Amino acid sequence: MKHSMKTLILAGAAFGASASLALADGEVNIYSYRQPELIQPLLDAFTKETGITTNVLFLDKGLVERIRAEGANSPADVILTVDIQRLTEAKDGGVVQPVVDNATINKDIPAAYRDPAGDWFGLTTRGRVVYASKDRVKQDAITYEELADPKWKGKICIRDGQHSYNIALFASMIAHHGADYTEKWMTGLKNNLARKPDGNDRSQAKSIMAGECDLALGNTYYVGLMMTNDKEPEQKDWAKAIKVLFPNAGDRGTHVNISGMALAKNAPNKANALKLMEFLASGEAQKIYAEQVFEYPVMPGAEPSEIVKSFGSIKPDTLPLVDIAKNRKTASELVDKVGFNEGPAM
Repeated sequence: MKHSMKTLILAGAAFGASASLALADGEVNIYSYRQPELIQPLLDAFTKETGITTNVLFLDKGLVERIRAEGANSPADVILTVDIQRLTEAKDGGVVQPVVDNATINKDIPAAYRDPAGDWFGLTTRGRVVYASKDRVKQDAITYEELADPKWKGKICIRDGQHSYNIALFASMIAHHGADYTEKWMTGLKNNLARKPDGNDRSQAKSIMAGECDLALGNTYYVGLMMTNDKEPEQKDWAKAIKVLFPNAGDRGTHVNISGMALAKNAPNKANALKLMEFLASGEAQKIYAEQVFEYPVMPGAEPSEIVKSFGSIKPDTLPLVDIAKNRKTASELVDKVGFNEGPAM
């Protein structure tokens, strides 16, 4: 949080310096839900190739509300988001505009990862997988449905049920099974928790290493980030304690979500914004995403990194992400209805 706040303050100061900044030549202003360290390698490569300077405002919530409040004078050129829910919120919030028939983007990004109206497109995918203790979990296959089996009572850790990563998974369960089934399933999952939902995805791996739980839900790319974290080497130990299980590999496939981007409604540097969008959709950027951020590229033929390949093969659930997004409100309501964030009944 300390790092995020510092980024926010610095970026806010830069954006607030003068109205002319947004209109300056050779710049593009990025409003980002993505953590700065995840996008910096890409932005550095973009600036090196084009000479265009990138200004980043990082927010972990309230991005759409901020752009609306700024109105026609908003300096935002592009919006970078962490999942389909945030992309949908930006579109529904009226703060984006379509990238009309951009040939470069349409060539590089498959239609399955583009909004039919052209209001957003996906850049990468990640699996919402199960982290399992290498020492205490013998099985190498699992389903999401199985997480509600009483055999896992007191054995599962998870972050806040209302976090967008979990809401997307819960929404996919609704799409596959209906709300009634999902409510019962979420109740079973809640009863199997070792503690109240808490922390982030990485800290779930830490809890497994500490013996607090045997299973956890987390995104694939965090495992790669932990494995290569020289600044906080204790995270390498967290990663060594777990193995990645791809749920439902034997049937419908593992739930995947996307990182994506959209063109801001009143983009003052629209030409530069489109250059950035084309770059992030390109093969060069897809390779950086794969090698340095440990996500799955969406460009056909682009390979994941060797580290990601070491987790095993992923069979993505082919359920359209827009169908998942339609169920996010119901999923959020179910989290509250079953008291998910209260943790297991004692």
